[in-house]
Amino acid sequence: MYSVGNRFRIGLFGKSHADCVGCIVGGLPVGMRIDRDHLAERMRLRKPSEGIGTPRKEDDVPEFEYGVRGDVIVDDTIMIVIRNGNRNSSAYTEFNRTPRPGHADLPALLKFRDYDVSGGAQFSGRMTAPLVAAGALAEQALRERGVRVAAYTKSIYDVVDDAERSFEEIDGSKVHPTRACTPALDSEMNDAILKAKEQKDSVGGIVGCVVTGLKPGDGGIWFDALDSSLARAMFSIPAVKGVEFGKGFGITRMRGSQSNDAYTVVGGRISARSNNMGGICGGMCDGMPVTFNVAFKPTPSIGIEQDTVDLERMCDSKVTVGGRHDPCIVPRAVAVVEAMACITVLDQLMSF
Repeated sequence: MYSVGNRFRIGLFGKSHADCVGCIVGGLPVGMRIDRDHLAERMRLRKPSEGIGTPRKEDDVPEFEYGVRGDVIVDDTIMIVIRNGNRNSSAYTEFNRTPRPGHADLPALLKFRDYDVSGGAQFSGRMTAPLVAAGALAEQALRERGVRVAAYTKSIYDVVDDAERSFEEIDGSKVHPTRACTPALDSEMNDAILKAKEQKDSVGGIVGCVVTGLKPGDGGIWFDALDSSLARAMFSIPAVKGVEFGKGFGITRMRGSQSNDAYTVVGGRISARSNNMGGICGGMCDGMPVTFNVAFKPTPSIGIEQDTVDLERMCDSKVTVGGRHDPCIVPRAVAVVEAMACITVLDQLMSF
């Protein structure tokens, strides 16, 4: 089991082609009533959309095996199980010998005795399903504290949304299959995915996320800083290769006189005239919305022949990946980014 969290704790277990995946969740208040409709909606947002997602379909219904009676949490620790019903392990047999470039196949096969790559095993994006379920519960708890989280697709391949989006616009991305903020961008991003799919290739992109409702001083410092904890959570999502807060690396092309977020008093409250820091200074929230971007690599499972090695013969080889894979995981990853942000922010508020 793989764990994270101080006061709000998540323990992840299972494999992509095992009987189930799931998580142990600790720290939610006893007596909290679970909003099943909200939970179902968050699980739906992680599911693949027709055409631009994998043909693998799962019901993804979270089952509460422990700690919940009816819709009410009755124990400090609860167990969530999600059954794996649509499996085809035979499509992965050859990858135990010829590992797929860009996957965890090679290091995992060399590290773990008797490792089986079926479905990506514990490195699969399938493992994010219980995280979305846990994130939905964390989101309910955050709403009671006046904190809201929303994410959207900022880019797919060369289609980029450069606009400064409001929380309402970002939250409204839920109506579009690509999780873009506008119908026009949704169409362009959809076309970019389908073009790569037709060529048996894949594309990546960027997910933007915003957290509102945090107060100045919220969050830990140093190794428990809000930004370092969020970055750790985001990098735990399969396929993430970069995280930036506020202006991110772009801030290196600014001077201090440009990058500093000048303070002002508005309606008797301290605010900032800009948000280049992404709402975090010294690891703590400065009262502005927390904003960050998460970069996802192109799906490594592609139908184009690639160079690899034969681990049995110890020579160069070739591999072509068939089976059922997303030509772009970004639209589904938006729900995972939201979930991990909710999990992290709730733990921060409970811990510090």
